[in-house]
Amino acid sequence: MHVTHLQLVDFRSYSALDLTLPPGVVTFVGANGQGKTNLLEAVGYVAALGSHRVSSDAPLIREGAEHAVIRTRVVRGDRAALAEIEIVTGRANRVRLNRRQLPRARDLLGLLSVVLFAPEDLAMVKGDPAERRRFLDELLVARTPRLAGVIADYERVLRQRTTLLRVRGDLRTLDSWDESLARHGAELLAARLALVEDLSPRIGAAYAAVAGAESSAGVGVDYRCSVPLPEGAGRDAIAAAMLAELASLRPREVERGVTLAGPHRDELVLSVSGRPARGYASHGESWSLALALRLASFELLGADDRGPVLLLDDVFAELDAHRRRRLAELVARAEQVLITAAVGDDVPPELGGPRFTVRTGEVSLVD
Repeated sequence: MHVTHLQLVDFRSYSALDLTLPPGVVTFVGANGQGKTNLLEAVGYVAALGSHRVSSDAPLIREGAEHAVIRTRVVRGDRAALAEIEIVTGRANRVRLNRRQLPRARDLLGLLSVVLFAPEDLAMVKGDPAERRRFLDELLVARTPRLAGVIADYERVLRQRTTLLRVRGDLRTLDSWDESLARHGAELLAARLALVEDLSPRIGAAYAAVAGAESSAGVGVDYRCSVPLPEGAGRDAIAAAMLAELASLRPREVERGVTLAGPHRDELVLSVSGRPARGYASHGESWSLALALRLASFELLGADDRGPVLLLDDVFAELDAHRRRRLAELVARAEQVLITAAVGDDVPPELGGPRFTVRTGEVSLVD
């Protein structure tokens, strides 16, 4: 899978851009603030319908414009498809596939698969549990696009149930909300547990590959549920366990005005040498673990025959020479790798291919 064409209209710093991309490694070099990351952000947006940098779409529209457009041509095997996304202020985005408008934006999910490495990835290791839950859910959707609807339904029910608790509305309806929350939550939780089971050995292997001399035996991945589950519980058993836990917690929930159990309260605990990575891992260990999470995602999606495009957003500047070299060796086999760097020499020589300079929103090929 690779992107052959990227066109932007009023997206971030680009009033207009028309860029042809080859497979293999492509590097964009330019000083900070020139628009390098915007290019990778646009490609990532087509894959995930969201930005890795901001939580809302408004900042994606160039100042003074009313909407932004991203067009990409994606090739997978012998098939090509054109995706067009119009990001509109204050309205639902319009999405077209091969010039045909899709009923829902999320119907585009699955067309393009990417794995993005960025300096923000360190938050997956050092940040709050929400960062790791977001990592899991984004990977779930990349692997199984229909789960985007499950996550949206769970979050919708969670908001409505929590609002009911907070305003102390008609609490007699809580049983109905509990059933909906448990139904959607069980499907999400079952999918997360299966994902972690598939992902864990790949994380250990990727950590060893990145860290080299550092031991992989001490890397731990543990999914901790806020709901006590019987061993080997399926979706129905998970739903029943959620209902029981919500019933037992109801007095406390009513008192505090929050929903205290469900996938939104779970944690993915990462450890190195038997100690939680958050708070104990060194900077080097934290970076190795963050890279391992992304490399494991790449391996998992590749095993599912999605062959993701790799996006490396100014990552090499954050790494020492050893980790730069190891990462370059591991990603070079991807069908397409798009890299940004403020300094061209930060990119290891193993990653050849064409280079573009980016300056004040202008992108030009280096001869």
